[in-house]
Amino acid sequence: MIARLRGHPAGRSADGLVLDVNGVGYLVAATPGVMRRATAGAEITVETYLHVREDALQLYGFADADERELFVHLLTVSGIGPKVALAVVSGSPSAELRKAIVLGDHARFQAIPGIGKKTAERIVLELKEKVGSDSAQALSTAGETPGHLVARDALVELGYSVLDAERALADVDPDLPAEERVRLALRGAAA
Repeated sequence: MIARLRGHPAGRSADGLVLDVNGVGYLVAATPGVMRRATAGAEITVETYLHVREDALQLYGFADADERELFVHLLTVSGIGPKVALAVVSGSPSAELRKAIVLGDHARFQAIPGIGKKTAERIVLELKEKVGSDSAQALSTAGETPGHLVARDALVELGYSVLDAERALADVDPDLPAEERVRLALRGAAA
């Protein structure tokens, strides 16, 4: 298995980034984090996953080992292939995705193109135990509560996108009840 590549970006295509490693060009379908680092033209290191099929060998590239680990976990979910898993990992930082899994936040995954309600529920259900222990500890130290999801979902029902609702709630005291958080977030948006 090819786990890591270090080389110079040699080009881009619709399929991803071409990484020149000692004269060999590897085509890597990469996350936005890798693509941003590749713009500098300097040597970069990419954590990779080699997906083997009957008719192809495909490399997927990640900015760090945590992204790759979450990608591998997503591949274990029934109905999730490497392209959808890459879209999920590319949609948000891996820490936020782990938090969404622990909190049972289906809406975070439904906001990603190609993921419907049933697939989002399956991701949360099948990965909760795999990513839960480390993420649950991080959530308790960060002060995140399920009340945050209630407030965010209320803003989504009022027409906010999931990301806009998260941004609106970021400036509101997390210790307040969900209803009060929604009210303050709406007041902040009107200001």
